[in-house]
Amino acid sequence: MPPLKIATATYGLTRPLKQGDVRCATPLEFVEVNQITTDGMRPMVRSLAFDVCEMAFTTYLCARAMGKPLTAIPLFVTRNFHQWAAFYNVKSGIKGPKDLEGRRVGVNRGYTVTTGLWNRGILKHEYGVDLDKVTWCPTDEEHVSEFEAPANVDYRFMGRSCADLLASGELDAAVGDIPITSPDVRPLIRNAREAGYAWYAKTGVFPVNHGLVVKNSVLQSEPHVAVHLFEAFSAAKKIYLDRLRAQAGGDEADELARSLSPVVGGDPFPFGVAANRPALETIIAYAVEQHVIPARFTVEALFAPNTLGLS
Repeated sequence: MPPLKIATATYGLTRPLKQGDVRCATPLEFVEVNQITTDGMRPMVRSLAFDVCEMAFTTYLCARAMGKPLTAIPLFVTRNFHQWAAFYNVKSGIKGPKDLEGRRVGVNRGYTVTTGLWNRGILKHEYGVDLDKVTWCPTDEEHVSEFEAPANVDYRFMGRSCADLLASGELDAAVGDIPITSPDVRPLIRNAREAGYAWYAKTGVFPVNHGLVVKNSVLQSEPHVAVHLFEAFSAAKKIYLDRLRAQAGGDEADELARSLSPVVGGDPFPFGVAANRPALETIIAYAVEQHVIPARFTVEALFAPNTLGLS
């Protein structure tokens, strides 16, 4: 078969595959894109632009709910805790998370962005925020164009900078990966890193962000591709983690992986359904609660059947 076209960003975990240190049993042709979110995930869910693609997990849930012919492989190339991803303007009068109720709160990029979903779920379950009493204001369109947002999502700020809107006070608060550009903007959850670690100790949930999806037509004609991808990415992960343990330094992502490793039991990128079940069940529940998908999926329904037992 011809090489499968695959789009992923370049991380420490994917670099061994992209530079040829690891070979997949199914040949792969890596397609470089400028932004994996808008130039990879978006065309994948809209037009099946690639055979295989890195995919934010909430985007995948939304795509599956809309009947897109995609199936995930249970490996996750980015993940983090998300207590850090909420900010407020000190001039808004907000003192704590419950004060978000009745306010306009920005969402960096789309309402269905995974970081925003995780953070809103934490605000609801850990801080008692009634998410339905907040007006959520995304700054970009949704990847899955068929998605119909709930009534309390307001797209009037589309195309504008979430950081600027927050700094100017046009928005009282915001969630997502937002650069701090003003002394008036501060994290909403204090000691966010420690709060994330404490939440993990209590819940066992290590949030997943970006995974990998494959076109159903590929898996129907070549079901072994799912296992080949799992094995190849696992081999690449081993190379990356061995390097992290052997060498100091690196970029911000390397430092994050090192800091997460002792907190989550040694592996900052656990693969497989079993290792990720608490996170997967939680993100599915959050997606239903936040009206991203209409009903729960079972975890098993989301992944290629021949990968369910892999670890």
